[in-house]
Amino acid sequence: MSATGSGMAPCRFAHYFVICGIDTETGLEPDELAALYQWLEADRHGRSQDAANAGENFEQSPLRRTFKSKVLAHFPETVEWNPFDQDAVNMLCMPKGLSFRTQVDNREPQFHSYLITREDGSRTYGFVLTFYEEVTSKQICTAMQTLYQMHHAEHSGSVCASSSCSMDSLASSMDEGDATSLNKLHCCSSYDMSRDTLYVSKALCLITPLPFMQACRKFLTQLHRAVSSQQPPPLPLESYIHNILYEVPLPAPGRSLKFHGVYEPIVCQRPSPSELPLADYSLKQVFELLGVENLVQVFTCILLEMQILLYSQDYQRLMTVAEGITTLLFPFQWQHVYVPILPASLLHFLDAPVPYLMGLQSKEGTDRSKLELPQEANLCFVDIDNHFIELPEDFPQFPNKLEFIQEISAVLLQFGIPPEGSLHCSESATQLKSLALHDLVNDKKNGNLPGDALAVFELLQGNATLERLQALAKRTGVTVGRMPALGGSTVKEKDSRLQCEEEELREATLNVQVREVFANRFSHMFADYEAFVIQSAMDLESWLTNREQMHNFDKASFLSDQPEPYLPFLSHFIETQMFATFIDNKIMSQWEDKEPLLRVFDSRIEKMRLYNVRIPNLRSSNYQKSTILKESAQSIEQRLMKIDHTAIHPHLLDMKIGQGKYEQGFFPKLQADVLAAGPTNNNRWASRTGTAQRRKDRLRQHSEHLGLDNDLREKYMQEARSLGKNLRQPKLSDLSPAVIAQTNWKFVEGLLKECRMKTKRMLVEKMGHEAVELGHGEANITGLEENTLIASLCDLMERIWSHGLQVKQGKSALWSHLLQYQEREEKLEQTAVSPVLLGPERRKSETGLTMPFLRVSLIQDMRHIQNVSEIKTDVGRARGWIRLSLEKKLLSQHLKQLLSNQALTKKLYKRYAFLRCEEEKEQFLYHLLTLNTVDYFCFTSVFTTIMIPYRAVIIPIKKLSNAITTSNPWVSVSGELGDSGVMQIPKNVLEITFDCQNLGKLTTAQIGHDNSGLLAKWLVDCVMVRNEITGHTYKFPCGRWLGKGVDDGSLERILIGELLIPCADEDVSKQCRTPPLQRSPTQTRRLSITSLAGRNNKPNAGQIQEAIGEAVNNIVKHFHKPEKERGSLTILLCGENGLVSALEQFFHHGFKSSRIFQKNVFVWDFIEKAVAYFEMTDQIGDTEEETESFRSMCKVFCHYANAINVTPRNIGKDGKFQFLVCLGARDHLLPQWIPLLVECPLITRMYEEYALLRDHLTVNSLIRVLQTVHEFNITLESSLVKGITL
Repeated sequence: MSATGSGMAPCRFAHYFVICGIDTETGLEPDELAALYQWLEADRHGRSQDAANAGENFEQSPLRRTFKSKVLAHFPETVEWNPFDQDAVNMLCMPKGLSFRTQVDNREPQFHSYLITREDGSRTYGFVLTFYEEVTSKQICTAMQTLYQMHHAEHSGSVCASSSCSMDSLASSMDEGDATSLNKLHCCSSYDMSRDTLYVSKALCLITPLPFMQACRKFLTQLHRAVSSQQPPPLPLESYIHNILYEVPLPAPGRSLKFHGVYEPIVCQRPSPSELPLADYSLKQVFELLGVENLVQVFTCILLEMQILLYSQDYQRLMTVAEGITTLLFPFQWQHVYVPILPASLLHFLDAPVPYLMGLQSKEGTDRSKLELPQEANLCFVDIDNHFIELPEDFPQFPNKLEFIQEISAVLLQFGIPPEGSLHCSESATQLKSLALHDLVNDKKNGNLPGDALAVFELLQGNATLERLQALAKRTGVTVGRMPALGGSTVKEKDSRLQCEEEELREATLNVQVREVFANRFSHMFADYEAFVIQSAMDLESWLTNREQMHNFDKASFLSDQPEPYLPFLSHFIETQMFATFIDNKIMSQWEDKEPLLRVFDSRIEKMRLYNVRIPNLRSSNYQKSTILKESAQSIEQRLMKIDHTAIHPHLLDMKIGQGKYEQGFFPKLQADVLAAGPTNNNRWASRTGTAQRRKDRLRQHSEHLGLDNDLREKYMQEARSLGKNLRQPKLSDLSPAVIAQTNWKFVEGLLKECRMKTKRMLVEKMGHEAVELGHGEANITGLEENTLIASLCDLMERIWSHGLQVKQGKSALWSHLLQYQEREEKLEQTAVSPVLLGPERRKSETGLTMPFLRVSLIQDMRHIQNVSEIKTDVGRARGWIRLSLEKKLLSQHLKQLLSNQALTKKLYKRYAFLRCEEEKEQFLYHLLTLNTVDYFCFTSVFTTIMIPYRAVIIPIKKLSNAITTSNPWVSVSGELGDSGVMQIPKNVLEITFDCQNLGKLTTAQIGHDNSGLLAKWLVDCVMVRNEITGHTYKFPCGRWLGKGVDDGSLERILIGELLIPCADEDVSKQCRTPPLQRSPTQTRRLSITSLAGRNNKPNAGQIQEAIGEAVNNIVKHFHKPEKERGSLTILLCGENGLVSALEQFFHHGFKSSRIFQKNVFVWDFIEKAVAYFEMTDQIGDTEEETESFRSMCKVFCHYANAINVTPRNIGKDGKFQFLVCLGARDHLLPQWIPLLVECPLITRMYEEYALLRDHLTVNSLIRVLQTVHEFNITLESSLVKGITL
């Protein structure tokens, strides 16, 4: 993890020892960073910065103010492989500056840790013990007294209440836990030199390359004990510090190490390369603080790369939860901004429009509602102290979440940890509880715990065996008195040490077992991931050069191989940066050493394959528990019980006489010369990794050489990885407004790049052939993947609209902007004429009758969303509006209109905001404009239960039919999600509007009339139906008569819809579109089948056979798609190139349809005559040739044909043939019916000799083709089976 260096570099246990505190020479200085923070706060709230520049703040009690701390000393001066960053270390050791206390305050030492992430992604850990030291400088005591007098003068007579100033957020987490009593407040509010003793905070810090948290905590605690103890330590403190800096090595992988603190030995261990990586933070504490359910939810948010903000008064809790949860990500790693402790001066970083994981110290008494966060649409807020989480809206659940939680809970229960978490287990709560117990004891009159019971209670706390004994004693009536001390103090110490070691082993075992449960989930979910990795590059150089254009993982195939319940989560997860980096590491392992986490993960999968764990469970969502919990715990236990290596004991150093002298309660000024450098001859473990180190150096030089040659590495770092990678942690040392502006500029560039990548991905996935050529697998994007990509676009837009906000209003920055725009526009609208109109005045048809024009505007679309009662939140409304605009191909145009109101944008956003960077904004709108080239139904398909207004218009062919009709027409519209039911249309109006629950994509329209009056016959050109919200207009071509005694005598027809492409001005959309849907058979083809005029257009035998093959093939393809993505089967059966149309052509081939007595003959006439023939032969009796099965099949055929004939619906002859084909396809009877018709003697009278129906080879071929749909369960739309009883 640490950066590589030379010589002994990576082998040292600790890199630096640091002391931070007050500089007595410069005295009390207000914290500049705090002042900068005030300036930023004022800027954020739009207030004048003069208040912030005023310097000192007399509102606050001086003991509550922050003063500048300083690094007083650090050893060694610098380390080549890890340069010392003084500002960052000072800020993180004392994130809130110096704290002052008096003798009445709580001065317990506090431990916390932090980490610094360097630009290359490597980490350095810091472990800090903060304690209070008496102030001996008269000058500082006088300064504090003066500050108190000034404060008192400012607030004479008033009690010092908690200030509302934002600087309070820096107030101590350590001392305020119990500072609730008024009495305490009075003590805090005064300081008198003559009466009070003043104390100031001082921090001791160890900086290490690996997170040995427990060992560092013990070492620092022992150092502090040496300082506060009445007896001086055995050796000067320099000896122990020199020892840990220069003589204690890092434990070798898979080994344990013992080294010596001031009083006791300290043991630490490091996992072997085949085990899970080192994690020393207590997961027990994480589960106690959050509970299993909450932790799994937060863990899911981290996996999906949302913004996670941890919130607690205690720095160590922030660090424990952040490190604890990120260690559970194995084999993945968090790739974005990671700042577990965010110093107050960096609060503006919460503005970052990127995924982040940050920890914010809470101010005592401040609840969530008072915390103003720049963006919350995609935020997971974790209030650690109050056991509460706030999740983003609608994110997918972790696969097998319930079983997963049960397995984790089982592990926790073995260690006595309640799965729901236990805030009462935390230290502060334990202290409060013990105080309360003592109060209860004194409260004799309430009959509370008598003395002996309390003695037992104290003794038994935390001891399970004794608790069981106590329960037994209680049952048998034995009383247990207070037990005497077990001998001398040495025995006591030994006992506590054993207990401590036992506790440490328990925690280490719990840690590894819980991590194994999490690792096991990923091992099963991604057991076959290697099969989907696309290794396309020949060498590393070409891969790095083309990284951005390359497709590295076959996402579509991977998802199609997963169990259905996993898909919502996995489709999101495989789009994340952490998954992309994991796959990148896999591909790069061809040419370089495997990344350590990947190596461990791959070896686990290999082991699973050997035991055949995965194969039977392919595509199964059965939950499988981890089987190696005991095994993993044993290896840790063995290392801790049998120490592999003991470091050199601390020893006397060559120090000047009089140096290192001891004074109780004060940390001595250390002798710098003996701590500046380590021993020169200590090479026993320096050469341990010499060979590996040389190999790493060579690799590094090679990569530098590559970089010098052609900037490939640079390009790879900046382009191939996401923007968040370069901003994993803000630079802590320089916080000038210029640096903040530069950081914001990086964010702007990053957002634009992300927009380009997302829109490109959405297009490539959607546009059939291009995607295949680029190696993206199948042409059709799955609905699931499309939904994931659109959700990710919504998230990106929320982040763009949150960047650089002046004042936050509501959880969705985009919706808030839209509302303010709407308010302004509506005021103008009252004075102006009408909103912007888009498109031509009317939609003309050849007949002259038109669909009324639909007004389209940004405000109108907002109103549509506001009228949807199912959407309850602002974030939901913003997402709904994005989806609607995308479906209408107006997203870019609407946003351009929104941003054209520059006065509003300036009012809402700071100068550096993305939306005020003109060039980037234009490019952003251009990228969104490219999405207009494809069709999305992302609004219609998501909001399936909302009421939608529709408009239907019937367009007759006036040249050939009556201009008016005396009959009563009706219409019924069906879609993929339902149908409207029959609606009567007022006579001669031919237009109707109706509200109906979302029908989805429209598939069929039924039209008919009651044939009443003299002018009942009616020639209909088409029916047009429009969704008044999305503007989608469907045309249902007809081109046939409705009326008795004309055409095929039909009074109702079922029409198949086609989505009309709006007339766009842009040439782009004409050139590049998603292929149109299947249509209903057109007027020309319909007329050509039966009329003499159309005879020349009849298809030949080859074309007819091809059409049947194509129609059946489309049905087979339909059933091979996932159920949610199949679309309409009605179109494939009855559409223009559907099965009905193809069979109709087959039956018309060679059909003797010339007029007999001026009347057309239809295929249904042949069917009816065949039915009459079969029924007649059945009555006459069996002929010898007929078999039983042939006869029963004749009966079935007659039954179906008669059922269609007697239906109460006024369907014409062609309509009846359509019904017969659909029912035959549904019940898999078509291949059995065709031989009946071929065998029927009538065929010679009604068909020419060359007809396909009389060619046995062709008929056999047709039967074989039709049999291929037998394996599918065909369900017909209600409009095709209504009124037919079988």
